[in-house]
Amino acid sequence: MTRGILQVYLGAAPGVGKTFSMLEEGRRLREKGLDVVVGLVETHGRAETARLAEGLELIPRLRVAHRGVELGELDLGALIARRPDWALVDELAHTNAPGSRNDKRWQDVQELLEAGINVISTVNIQHIDSLNDVVQSITGVTQRETIPDSVLRSADQIEVVDLAPEALRTRLSGGQIYPAGTIDAALSNYFRLGNLTALRELALLWLADEVDVALQEYRNEHGIRGKWEARERVVVALPGGAEGETLIRRGARIAARSSGGQLLAVHVASSDGLAESNPAALLSQRTLVESLGGSYHQVVGDSTPTALVEFARGVNATQLVIGVSRRSRLTAFLTGQGIGATVIRASGDIDVHIVSHASAGTLQLPRSRGALTVRRRLGGFVLAVLGLPLLTLLLSSFRSAESLVSEVLAFQLLIVVVALVGGIWPAVTAAVFAGLALDYFFVEPLYRVTIANPLHLLALLIFLIIAVLVSLVVDQAASRSRAAKRSAAEAETLATVAGSIIRGENAVEALANRLREVFGMTSVTVNYKDTQLYEAGAVTSGDNDKQTVVPLSDQGSVVLRGRDLQASDRRILDAFLSQIEAALVQNELRTAAQGIRPLEEADRLRTALLAAVGHDLRTPLSSATAAVSSLRSTDVDWSDRDREELLATAEESLHRLADLVNDLLDASRLQAGVLPISLATVGLDEIVPLALDELKVPLGRVRVDVAPDLPAATCDPVLVQRVLVNLIANALRYSPEDAPLIITASSFGERVELRVIDRGPGIPKERLAEAFQPFQRLGDTDNTTGVGLGLALANGFMEAMGGSLEAEDTPGGGLTMVISLPTGKGHR
Repeated sequence: MTRGILQVYLGAAPGVGKTFSMLEEGRRLREKGLDVVVGLVETHGRAETARLAEGLELIPRLRVAHRGVELGELDLGALIARRPDWALVDELAHTNAPGSRNDKRWQDVQELLEAGINVISTVNIQHIDSLNDVVQSITGVTQRETIPDSVLRSADQIEVVDLAPEALRTRLSGGQIYPAGTIDAALSNYFRLGNLTALRELALLWLADEVDVALQEYRNEHGIRGKWEARERVVVALPGGAEGETLIRRGARIAARSSGGQLLAVHVASSDGLAESNPAALLSQRTLVESLGGSYHQVVGDSTPTALVEFARGVNATQLVIGVSRRSRLTAFLTGQGIGATVIRASGDIDVHIVSHASAGTLQLPRSRGALTVRRRLGGFVLAVLGLPLLTLLLSSFRSAESLVSEVLAFQLLIVVVALVGGIWPAVTAAVFAGLALDYFFVEPLYRVTIANPLHLLALLIFLIIAVLVSLVVDQAASRSRAAKRSAAEAETLATVAGSIIRGENAVEALANRLREVFGMTSVTVNYKDTQLYEAGAVTSGDNDKQTVVPLSDQGSVVLRGRDLQASDRRILDAFLSQIEAALVQNELRTAAQGIRPLEEADRLRTALLAAVGHDLRTPLSSATAAVSSLRSTDVDWSDRDREELLATAEESLHRLADLVNDLLDASRLQAGVLPISLATVGLDEIVPLALDELKVPLGRVRVDVAPDLPAATCDPVLVQRVLVNLIANALRYSPEDAPLIITASSFGERVELRVIDRGPGIPKERLAEAFQPFQRLGDTDNTTGVGLGLALANGFMEAMGGSLEAEDTPGGGLTMVISLPTGKGHR
């Protein structure tokens, strides 16, 4: 059986028109003569959407009972039995009711596709699993219903239903998305202009990346290696020096000329660790690339040109930007063609831009890679000076007409040994003097330096060539050995520093201390914005102490006191400096974030308060207004009984309104830290009856077990009573009539605890923390029970008195709220 086609309409936010587009497509397909059935559509009370669904065949919903509530879900069995050409199934990320055939609606859709039925569905960007945390950081709302990326990526067609944020807010304000009572809260929270703009860009970027993935898969399947200029991708090669900034800016300008152009910067590190680069410069250039909207990459390769071209082909680059060689003409003549020429030859159809910069064409000779110590070089000269006379004396004693070959090989062996010990210059010196000694003492005519035979000259040249080749091998081996040892030491040093930071140590302090230890400095001082931030070691006035001031890029410096730094120390020093800079920036951002956090909390509370005033206070106010208006009306002759009911309604509504206003004011006082507290020593057995009397709890609904000899609690009795009233009222609301509440008290150490135990449905463990947040109604289905401040206020009151409020599961089912307070000085 052929698998069905999946077409998905993707939206940035609710209300952009996904369901409307799905129904329009269904009507278009039906007009083409195809069999189209609506498996499930969610109109959310929107009249235009409901009218568009009229005339399309609709599969009745499957009714599923859950916790006494009947829910309507997709009737998967009936839809498969009906077997239409196309099925319209709304809200792909929806979670089905417990007891359904599948847990998720996308699993239902998968079954429809396997049955050969084509499906059109809808989903919002916030429901994509990989973007869930990003959406939460943007909107502050956690999405419980998500769909795996793989499911959405497997769709045959994905279409973004785009609507400008201003237009979406206009639709929301006009009542076309949500009911009038929720418009104000939506506009000031999820549907803020900044949120909608970010979500819209996120949806478009996700779809653009999906197109790129599909294009790359097609190229791989068909073995296409050439570039496709569907999107300009500019790769900038960073050599690791200061010129990288110039190259990045040129690459950014090239990418900006194309709409949607992409900038990628890459640094190729040598696999042997011998390539020279400036870590601080690379860190700065990475920051620059990311600020320009690009991305930074680092690859390792034996051949820089090959690694660079392979990376460019791997990302389907269309442009490649490299810097003109820093080598002078003399250097290029001596060492051959450079990276630029090799890249151009291997780039194929990728355009290569060679950019000039300030470091180009610097006059410099090829640097000697000598890595042998001075002691070894001196040892080589000593061996040559002593070995040549001794060897000559030894060989002279056995000289004969047939021994010339042995004498030449003996001198050659000495030259190799000298090269192994001292490198090139002792070996060359030994080769020259060995050739002269051979000619003077062992070649006819003896005791004369004459090169009459061209073969003798050839022998001398061979001596020199062997000496040079062996010396170069020895020198290169020593250089690699030193580089490996230094790299291992640097890696160990940086790993230790990273481990110190990961273990929670202060980053700047750890870096400064480690920097002092690594370089053997007397002290290291970190200054930032004209302030001494940290000092490692003691500052002394020793005559031998040298002071080195190394500036940081952003209003800071590091002062090192002690020995002079060598040129070879600069690499690891730059790594330390880049880490210190990053740590300073992080500290500043952390301080700024801590300063902003109270403002964010205050803004969140203010937004919630506005939403509550605009919505939750409207119900009692409307009831009271309607009752008073009816009483004042002269058109109706009210009976005494009707008049009493209207007055009772007005009184009850005004009392509720006063309670809500008091809760909101108390929440504001708690947030501002100005709630008045009057602590006293009082027994809990005195407070519990007052709370029960205030609630007028019927007999038999509550069982109280509070011993009068418990230690007295230090608290504000009025606030504790308010906390108890809230907890008992919540427990009564959710507990069965035949299961009385239990209020018990006990003491533990210097604390006294009061428990309110019910047998209701309880609160899931993963949502316990939410229960104590303001404006949460866990399990409420209407807005007549308050603004969701009860537990938040109760928790705030307890913390203000030095107590605590915690929620526990009741054994056998239910919820136990535990009030804990410090005891007074003793028993009453």
